[in-house]
This record gives sequence, C-alpha cells and structure tokens, in this order.
Amino acid sequence: MLKKFTTTDKLLFIAAILSLIFAEVLYFQGEKADGTFIGLWVPSILAFGIYLKLINNSKND
Repeated sequence: MLKKFTTTDKLLFIAAILSLIFAEVLYFQGEKADGTFIGLWVPSILAFGIYLKLINNSKND
C-alpha cells in the first residue's frame, strides 16, 4: 500500500499528522486559540496534497 505514495505524499501526510499532534498539545496545555488555529492547518495541508495529485494526474493524461 505504501508503495503507491510518492515522497511528496508522505511528506504532506507527515506534516498534517505533526500539525494535528502539535495542535492537540497546545489545546490541552491551555492555549486553546493557538491549538485551534494550528488545527485548522490539517485540512488545508491535506487539500493541498489532493490538489497536487490532481495537477500531476492531469499532466500525465
């Protein structure tokens, strides 16, 4: 399964996971506004990854 992922896919996925973890740590340490702000990065990072995949697929067609 992991062989289908490119290096860019893996890096974006790791960035999304790390931002989620960092947001949760901040949120539970009492920095609720900062944790929420960084937590909003996760869907943005994943959406950017999907966008890159779509661009790459359209170039290959």
